[in-house]
Amino acid sequence: MGPGPGGALTAPVALVTGTGLYALDGLEGGRAREVETRHGRVTVTEGALDGTPLAHLPRHGAGHARLSHQVDPRANVAAVAALGARCLVSTTVCGAVDPSLDLGSLVVFDDLHFPSNRLADGSLCTLFTDPGAPGRGHWIHEGPFAAGVRDALLRGARAEGLPVRDGGTYGHVDGPRFNTRSEIAALAAAGVAAVSQTAGPEAVLAGEAGLPFALLGFVTDHANGVMPEPTPAETLERLFRGSAAVLQRALRAALPHLADPGPPAGFVFRL
Repeated sequence: MGPGPGGALTAPVALVTGTGLYALDGLEGGRAREVETRHGRVTVTEGALDGTPLAHLPRHGAGHARLSHQVDPRANVAAVAALGARCLVSTTVCGAVDPSLDLGSLVVFDDLHFPSNRLADGSLCTLFTDPGAPGRGHWIHEGPFAAGVRDALLRGARAEGLPVRDGGTYGHVDGPRFNTRSEIAALAAAGVAAVSQTAGPEAVLAGEAGLPFALLGFVTDHANGVMPEPTPAETLERLFRGSAAVLQRALRAALPHLADPGPPAGFVFRL
């Protein structure tokens, strides 16, 4: 990590990015580093952006090698925690369940719908996998996203003049298929604003790891049944391809506000 005042090492901002955003433009001194965790080995790219030390992890890998059910969020979060990250920001492209969300707009989520609390392999979504392990406990919170990190993302998007919604419930759904009309209707009834297939476990695991965490979404389509006509495939593809540039603008502008991200969401009641 880069030197801070007096030569001290500066903790990085960790970024976990999704579909379309596999490398950061303008990253200085980028180098890949293998991080071994008890949940698996992860490749993280370390560098700096506008002087801010970063640890970047594209969850799908180069060229989108891993589909959503092949992502290992437990190893990913454990890796950035092991690097001493001061906060974690995740990005996701998402489908709008709320019809008032405009395509191409951003959402800084403030709540989570992830009732299964399970990973793609069916195991429970937790870092606390071994009975009697030191530090085990229950993550307790009033909201799953850290206020300081959310504020930084909102300030960054607004500084760039990007359309962004402050708040909305993120719905985690299992992939890799997209959801039926019936499934989306049930999520709408639960108050979900937008859905994707990867970020629910990251929120939970970041909470258990004590990492201040927030999630930035980019709306690429309206989910099944939300609008009278489905989002055209060419529109979806265009927005997928354009999402990386928009997300990077928002992230870059948010970095100065993440120097002190504040506390994580809630606390772990350790046993």
